[in-house]
Amino acid sequence: MTPAPISVLLRSPVTAFVARLLLVFMFLGSGISKIVDFTGAQAEMAFFGLNPPWLFAVLTILTQLTGGVLILLNRATWLAAGALAIFTVLTIPIAHHFWSMEGPMAQLEFYFAVEHLSVIGGMMLVAILAERTRAA
Repeated sequence: MTPAPISVLLRSPVTAFVARLLLVFMFLGSGISKIVDFTGAQAEMAFFGLNPPWLFAVLTILTQLTGGVLILLNRATWLAAGALAIFTVLTIPIAHHFWSMEGPMAQLEFYFAVEHLSVIGGMMLVAILAERTRAA
């Protein structure tokens, strides 16, 4: 049985909002950063071989900001979480292909890939919880 104060905290809408904010913080920050420095965003896309860079930069910004805001507002959460999960899994072979590297860089990129898998799990959970609270 969960202690009463913890139960109150876990059921609080404020706690749920903060949890959603923490989950999407990196996506919102990255999307805003890419808007502020669109030239840098295009250079990043070109670095990873994504052409045309401007199109991939725009699509990345739209995915990150739209998905992040929808999750934050708890609206169409399944769609936003799905889009961000797909986006996140696609970054692994594009930017974190540890299997083609050696030494410390391979290890670092492996850790990034594992962290990305954890974020995908968080996206699954936020979609599950949104559906359960909607149905309740």
